[in-house]
Amino acid sequence: MQKLLSGSYESLSKKASVLRISSGVLADSLKSGGFKSLYRGQGIEFSGVREYLRGDDVRSIDWNVTARMGRPFVKLFEEERELQMFLIVDRSASMFTGSKGRVKYEAAAETAAALAVAAEINDSPVGAVFFDGEIHFSCVPESGRTQTMLLLSRLDEAECRANGSVLGNAIAGAVKMLRKHSLVFIISDFRSSGWEEPFKLLAQKNDVAAIRITDPSEIELPEIGAVPFTDVETGKRVVMATNNASFKSAWRENFRYRTERLNDFCIRNGAGFVSISTEEDCIRMLSRFFATKGRTGR
Repeated sequence: MQKLLSGSYESLSKKASVLRISSGVLADSLKSGGFKSLYRGQGIEFSGVREYLRGDDVRSIDWNVTARMGRPFVKLFEEERELQMFLIVDRSASMFTGSKGRVKYEAAAETAAALAVAAEINDSPVGAVFFDGEIHFSCVPESGRTQTMLLLSRLDEAECRANGSVLGNAIAGAVKMLRKHSLVFIISDFRSSGWEEPFKLLAQKNDVAAIRITDPSEIELPEIGAVPFTDVETGKRVVMATNNASFKSAWRENFRYRTERLNDFCIRNGAGFVSISTEEDCIRMLSRFFATKGRTGR
């Protein structure tokens, strides 16, 4: 299991106490940034019906129930103030690639852990789904330290058990699982296909943020001669000259194109987008993202 990770990887469950300190600033950023209105109250939520009493607002009468019961009933509402968080974490084969002695899944796991701990600090329920070529773990949102430790221990299970990626299925599963408005973070390199339509459905009723995990070699390819490249999701192989100027330029352009395409897709669907490199501090990058969302509202 651990052989997929670098030797410098530290167990998230073992450093939970450290995470609770470092994630404090992230918890504050969530409440003061672009999601602060969610913490102050998500609006009015239907909670049930009761019989009409003299003095009730006639506009609150539930005519369907009234017709069925033969006497007037009114709808009851309550303000929903508890923000619910949900994490969708990719651990497919492409997430276990990387340079600089660190794979992308390590950055993804640390990002998910920081968000889970921030949710605990803010007394928010948090749930998750982890996937590769199959769904391997999912849990409904719950609050408390026990839930946090469950997620951290599952994030430490750094295994890629099935080929391919079912990002689309993971998102579709979240659509069905989440019964109330939630703050959803999708943590992936977004190298797979077929996830766009489920993403659109998820974003219609939830606040969604795409957290794209990258590696420096995806931006600037090191010059190491002729190298066989393998698509870890499909198994397709090709040999390319890494010192070829036109190839290096095309490599950079491809990364820029994919970045712009994903960012534009998120904007069109009212979702947030942030890119985090394996060389960057995830808490700093997330705090900056939340602050920017607070200023732009997007």
